[in-house]
Amino acid sequence: MLRARKQADLDLLQQAARDGYIRLKYLDESGFDSWSPVSYSWSLMGTQKCQEQTVKRSRRLSILGLWEPGRDMRYGLVVGSLTSASYIHFMDWQATCAQRLFQRTGIATVIVQDNASIHTSKAVQQRLPIWQAQGLDFFQLPPYCSQMNDIETEWHQLKAHEIRGAMFEDTYDLAMGVIAGLNRRGIQSGYTLKRFNFASKHQANPKFLTT
Repeated sequence: MLRARKQADLDLLQQAARDGYIRLKYLDESGFDSWSPVSYSWSLMGTQKCQEQTVKRSRRLSILGLWEPGRDMRYGLVVGSLTSASYIHFMDWQATCAQRLFQRTGIATVIVQDNASIHTSKAVQQRLPIWQAQGLDFFQLPPYCSQMNDIETEWHQLKAHEIRGAMFEDTYDLAMGVIAGLNRRGIQSGYTLKRFNFASKHQANPKFLTT
């Protein structure tokens, strides 16, 4: 019953976004490994497909993404795991953007997200009134309903098509591969990309890699 009610509420938000009353965005985290899974392929009869791995497996790379279909993808990369502090820095950036939009147009921004601990920590709860006053609000998905979060399709496309089967020498190469894959995906789907630098807590200088 909760899932059905939430789906109905999300449908209303999506209609409001189509009508131009709000800006609806989808937020989620994902991770990447230097050894991407080997995809299905073909080989000549009597031969076996081989893929050479790097000598050492680098640390896992995490991404925090915020996608508005047809408009833009805003994201940040960190080595290791994302934290509640990372999420707050990212949301402070988005709240500033939402405030500018609200002041200019009167349109509020709504972010669809799950109930991951980094989204619901005590520190996050304390900042919610500040973000809401800036025109940024949130729609919490019910548990185990990732199919309701449209950004999941972008993660799938990135992993299954843009970087599938790739082996990266180190974390830097992995990050560059993910950035390039995101940019190719943006070109294919007609949206722009903006990258957040967690170290500086500002938008990063654009690096439009496509290879």
